[in-house]
Amino acid sequence: MDKELFNKGLEKRKATLGKEYVEKNLSQADDFTKPFQMAMTEWCWGFGWGDETIDPKTRSMMNLSMIGALGKMNEWEIHCRGAINNGVTKNEIRSIIHVIAIYCGVPQSLECFKIARKVLNEKNLL
Repeated sequence: MDKELFNKGLEKRKATLGKEYVEKNLSQADDFTKPFQMAMTEWCWGFGWGDETIDPKTRSMMNLSMIGALGKMNEWEIHCRGAINNGVTKNEIRSIIHVIAIYCGVPQSLECFKIARKVLNEKNLL
């Protein structure tokens, strides 16, 4: 493990997903899931999100599009919260969902709207 990359990833992960969420996931990791949590923090967040070429807001918008296209709604909800933390607006989330509808289908966009509404309500943005 690259400790420097892990620490950078931990910082990026907490900034996007929230300190409480990340610390909860790490503290609940056991012998079975801890290696994945460590690798994901180092690789996805340290290497991927640690690359400053793309700003966090744009990266969040890209993630919502890709995760929405994959139909991974649990992750979409987590990253919807993270996108808001990174400055993505309600109108931008709506536009992302419109693109998902065009390229992935209306049923998938309806799932995204359902989750976005839940998250936006939690954040008092609706």
